[in-house]
Amino acid sequence: MPKHKGRRGRFRFAALAAMLCLGGCISMPQSEALRAAPPKDLPARVELTGVPFHQQYDFLCGPAALAMVFNAAGVPGDVQSVTPLVYLPGREGSLQAEMLGATRRSGLVAYPLAPSLEDLLREVAAGTPVVVLVNFSFKSFPVWHYAVVAGYDLDKRELIVRTAGRARDLWGFSFLEFLWQDGGDWSMLALPPGRLPATAHEADFAAAVAALEQAGRPREARESYRALLQRWPDNLVGLIGLGNTEYALKDLAGAERAFRRAGEAHPQSAAAFNNLAQVLAESGRLAEAEQAARRATALGGPLLPQAQKTLESILQRR
Repeated sequence: MPKHKGRRGRFRFAALAAMLCLGGCISMPQSEALRAAPPKDLPARVELTGVPFHQQYDFLCGPAALAMVFNAAGVPGDVQSVTPLVYLPGREGSLQAEMLGATRRSGLVAYPLAPSLEDLLREVAAGTPVVVLVNFSFKSFPVWHYAVVAGYDLDKRELIVRTAGRARDLWGFSFLEFLWQDGGDWSMLALPPGRLPATAHEADFAAAVAALEQAGRPREARESYRALLQRWPDNLVGLIGLGNTEYALKDLAGAERAFRRAGEAHPQSAAAFNNLAQVLAESGRLAEAEQAARRATALGGPLLPQAQKTLESILQRR
């Protein structure tokens, strides 16, 4: 993942100017596609005026960008409070991994978007600001910068961007696309628990919620697993994850329901039956627990040693 650096010196801005001159001669395919056929189901203009602005000083654009999207998602914070979560002094900036990790530790779903300008617009239209990573210099000598897209105008082909010292900068679609490409068109959302991205992909969103659970936020992950399962009721990651978070929050009945659903929808899932066996055993229903544990061991696979331990523990208690 690329390293973030602050802007240093006027020659970097001269490099930016040279890039923009070159950009006038280079085709930007995503921008051209949107110009030729703007999505008819998108509003022509959107501006998320409720997204606050935090000044982005050199090296701290990552914390500032996160503070903006955190606040928009209902999580308090400012540059000072977010900086320890994400800033790497040795790198003089913030890597994408830290941006995602800090978001999860703050109780929000960190969802990387597909490298698609149209997807970015769809998220903004749905009310979600988008963090983008751009390069303000040459690919061989990058000056990475995080900004927040908080609106757009399809007719003018412009984006409304919170960036550096400007609360409402206007970037053309092709401007963003040109600066965006060196970082792989990387962008991310910070979503409140229980909210799906407008452009959600099942596997990607399931992975994003699982990462929130792994970050030690079971209550928030439970809400997002429920949202995932409303859209995709048989998703195995969602069913197992919901059971795990219900268990972590001491709701054995809820955990049992989730693991039973997982076993019914995925009868070859050893994890579903092993986890169900554990919950049933803790509920004192040892005969049912043994049946589920034997099903898990019969399925075998990578979880076989764990399933065998679960079965042995149940048999010792009977």
